[in-house]
Amino acid sequence: MEATCNRCHQSIPADSCFCPTCGLPQLVYESDEAATATAERWTGAVHDAATVEWRPALRVAMLLAVPTGLLSCGQSPVWPLSLLWMAAAAAWAVTLYARRQRPGWVTMGAGARIGLVTGLLAGWFAFAASGAALYAMRFLFRAGKEFDDPWQAVVAQASQQWQSMSPDAQTAATFKSITRWLLTPEGRAGTVLGLLLVMEIALLLFAVAGGAIGARLMARRRPQA
Repeated sequence: MEATCNRCHQSIPADSCFCPTCGLPQLVYESDEAATATAERWTGAVHDAATVEWRPALRVAMLLAVPTGLLSCGQSPVWPLSLLWMAAAAAWAVTLYARRQRPGWVTMGAGARIGLVTGLLAGWFAFAASGAALYAMRFLFRAGKEFDDPWQAVVAQASQQWQSMSPDAQTAATFKSITRWLLTPEGRAGTVLGLLLVMEIALLLFAVAGGAIGARLMARRRPQA
C-alpha cells in the first residue's frame, strides 16, 4: 500500500522521511539498522517549509538589499533595469535562505514573504540614495538648473497639450493653475516624491514575484529522498 502524508495526503516515496509536498516529517516504523541509518542522515532539525525563520532571512535580505537599492536608485546608470534587479535579488535571497534549511526549500508563500522583506529594504535604500543624490546635486554641487530646465520644458509642453484638448475656459483655467503649481518648489518636490512612491510599489510587486518564483524553482529542484 502506498504511503501518504498525514497532512496533505500526497504520495510519499518509500525512502523519504518527510513529505516532498508540504515538508511534514513522517513517522516511520523500521528496523534498528534502518532507523540508525536514517538518524545518521538527518542530524539537524526539520523545519516546516511554509514557516520563515526571520533571523537568517533578514540577514540574507539585508545582504542583497544594499547593492540592489544602489543599483535601483534614480542616479544609477542601470536604474532602468531596477525591476529586474529587484526580482533577481528576491529570488536569490530565497535561494540563500532555503539552502540553510532542512528541507532545503520553502513554499511559494514563504518565498513571497522573504521577497517582500527584501523589496522593502532594497526600496528603502533606493529611496534614500535617490534623495541624498538629489539633495547633494542641488545644494552642494549647485546643479539645480540641470533639473529645473528640463522640468519646466516638460510642464510647458504638457500645459499646451492640455489647453488644446480643453476648449472650455474653466477647464483651461484649471490646467493653468495646475501648471503654475507644478513649477513651484513644492510642486516639483511633490511630483518627485509621488514618482518615487510609485516606483517603490512597483519594486515591491516585482520583489514578491521574484521571491515566489525563487521558491518555486527551489521546490522543483529539491531532492526526493
